[in-house]
Amino acid sequence: MNLSGISPVLLLASLMVASTPILLAALGELVAERSGVLNLGVEGMMITGAITGFAVAVATGSPWIGFVGAAAGGAALSLLFAVLVLWLRSNQVATGLALTLFGIGLAALVGQAYVGVRAPVFARLDLPVLGDLPILGPILFRHDAVVYLGLGLVAGVWWFLHRTRAGLRLRAVGENHDAAHALGYKVQLIRLGAVLFGGALAGLGGAYLSLVRVPQWTQGVTAGAGWIALAIVVFASWRPWRLLLGAWLFGGISVLQLNLQAARVPIPVEVLSMAPYVVTILVLVLISSGRGRAALAAPGSLGQPFHAAR
Repeated sequence: MNLSGISPVLLLASLMVASTPILLAALGELVAERSGVLNLGVEGMMITGAITGFAVAVATGSPWIGFVGAAAGGAALSLLFAVLVLWLRSNQVATGLALTLFGIGLAALVGQAYVGVRAPVFARLDLPVLGDLPILGPILFRHDAVVYLGLGLVAGVWWFLHRTRAGLRLRAVGENHDAAHALGYKVQLIRLGAVLFGGALAGLGGAYLSLVRVPQWTQGVTAGAGWIALAIVVFASWRPWRLLLGAWLFGGISVLQLNLQAARVPIPVEVLSMAPYVVTILVLVLISSGRGRAALAAPGSLGQPFHAAR
């Protein structure tokens, strides 16, 4: 066992990268849930975005175009979800689970043609001067643009939800859709926009895994990241800045287990590997039970179908 080989600076820098796909997916899900829609299909949308973004990036030679394709792929799957739950009023939980299975199967089918193919190189964005700072430089200023995009989106979503009229309407729809409808708000359209935004960010998170972190197509590349994103939304009590801390926590666990394995620590790696998923299961049980402090912080109309005729 050699813990001296673990660099705290590199550990924190890796944490920023490892948390990015989870942060993007969780942020999109937070917006969807604040509108009152519970989408358990995040995992399916992430892996759909992963294969869509990878295929587009390989075809065009541009990872940036690949990210655009990934966002479109995730949004397309979320559109299907929105039609089923908003207009056909299917059960949100069952539909989300079915969509996850559909996305995983679709990605496995399409991905067969891309096994062993390398993705185009996605350049790191080194910020001049700032990147040369001791300690802070490698931790904060030597990452790719998507890492900073994720951080910017956290601030943007917070500003949208708490400082804009459109955000106020979205939160009103999530808290009490009947009252919002009585005030003249377009409940279904607001929820549609939130679900599409969530699907697009989930697609971006999946593409980050297949284009940056791996970067090649591997079946099951998301490895449950969508479920972790769902858990983080609850951990954060539906607040963007707490969401960022939750993403860093789960990203840190992922990076730490790899470093402990390299240091040959006499602790089964499987124990650390399963920790995030055990916590995820507990959080999903909490959602289902509707009890506890986390449940009290949830939007009032979360998961409830809306009937305009009522």
